[in-house]
Amino acid sequence: MLLDLNPVAFHIGPLAIRWYGLFMALSFLIGSWYLYREGLRRGLSEDFLLNLAMIVVVAGVVGARLLFVLANYPEWFIKDPVQVLKIYEGGLAWHGGLLGGVLAGWWYVRRHKLDFDTLADLAVPGMAIGYAFIRIANIFNQEVLGRPTDLWFGRWPAQPIGTLIGLILLLRYLYLQRQDPPAGYQFWSFIFYHQLLRGLIEETVRDNPLAVWGYVVPRWGLGFFTLAQLSTPFIMLFAYYFMRRARAKGRSGPRSYRLSLISRPKG
Repeated sequence: MLLDLNPVAFHIGPLAIRWYGLFMALSFLIGSWYLYREGLRRGLSEDFLLNLAMIVVVAGVVGARLLFVLANYPEWFIKDPVQVLKIYEGGLAWHGGLLGGVLAGWWYVRRHKLDFDTLADLAVPGMAIGYAFIRIANIFNQEVLGRPTDLWFGRWPAQPIGTLIGLILLLRYLYLQRQDPPAGYQFWSFIFYHQLLRGLIEETVRDNPLAVWGYVVPRWGLGFFTLAQLSTPFIMLFAYYFMRRARAKGRSGPRSYRLSLISRPKG
């Protein structure tokens, strides 16, 4: 059974403030605050950290929206370009956001000759919280629905399952931080296990179109294979390679963060 919820939280004059936008903004604030706090503790400048957070957030949103539109409504680019900008109504692709944020962050960090792996680790809490919060926002927008079943609960709670995945990965991050993992391991293992849990559980019960070799178990509401499920093994292999590389670097010697901005001559 679907809940009859209003996607609009409140109005400021004629401006409608939606739950989706509120949860997204809150996840950005929490993630940026953690990156800022931990970055300062490691000797990074305030300006660098604020710029990095802003660049990653903007690039992540742009990438998430573009991939969603390309995959679902490519005609919007020609017939209704304004619709492409309406991210407050929902419609962001996780893989596009990840790709956009990582590429922009990597470019900015490398430009300042700093260690990308260590800074990427500091982005994990924001990613985990963001995934959990956006799935809650999806409930208000009545999207990312679970597949109907013949079981007593009627339809799989896909959005709460996604939220649970985000919270589990956040707890895992906090636990591993106490063990001082090698630089980069937190980030790449987050990608690995997120893809595993999403592809194996969330996408299986989510009411998404099936790509190829489609098969649905109607009674149980299980579906195979969505586009996300088909891409999951390749992303997991990619992340696993960097997980192994991070572990190998950690065993080869003490961690080297190189987390101080290089002074440049003025003028």
